[in-house]
Amino acid sequence: MNWRKYVKIIHRDLGYIFFGLTVIYSISGIAVNHVDEWNPNYKIENKTFAITPNPDSSAANETMIAYVIEQLAITDTVKNVFRSGPVSIDIFFENKTVNANLLTGNVNMEIVNSRPVIRETNFLHLNAPKKLWTYVADAFAFGLIILAITGLFMLKGKNGITGRGKWLTIAGVLLPLIFLLLYI
Repeated sequence: MNWRKYVKIIHRDLGYIFFGLTVIYSISGIAVNHVDEWNPNYKIENKTFAITPNPDSSAANETMIAYVIEQLAITDTVKNVFRSGPVSIDIFFENKTVNANLLTGNVNMEIVNSRPVIRETNFLHLNAPKKLWTYVADAFAFGLIILAITGLFMLKGKNGITGRGKWLTIAGVLLPLIFLLLYI
């Protein structure tokens, strides 16, 4: 049997097997490439509000919390509280944090929402699960090496590795080397 036939079978079957992982790692790779521009896991929204001032610095935390929640009409469950000053309080909810100054009535609210799909792809790409997933990720990396090597020998002749393919392969190897030289 022709060795090129085995190369094509291996390349084809690994391509099918690793299709899902390739898409996951690609989406995550694009997302984390731009981590300086945005948070790929969460959408963070900041809002400001003005409530009626209530400068009673002797009020108990529970009174201050109830006042702020009533003024903002928040129905979420309070997870934690931090009183940063006599008239300032931080109230933590499941997906938001409220910072209120009762003297001025200024309120800052930070709302954090998960980015569906992208967050999950990052979870896998960055190997957050550890354990068994590490071996799956290693198998994928090894599979990509095999795909790259078998891809070199899929075609023969003028479009194969001895023809046009050789120049494209050289360009593909030089590209990361050039960037390494530029940035190191």
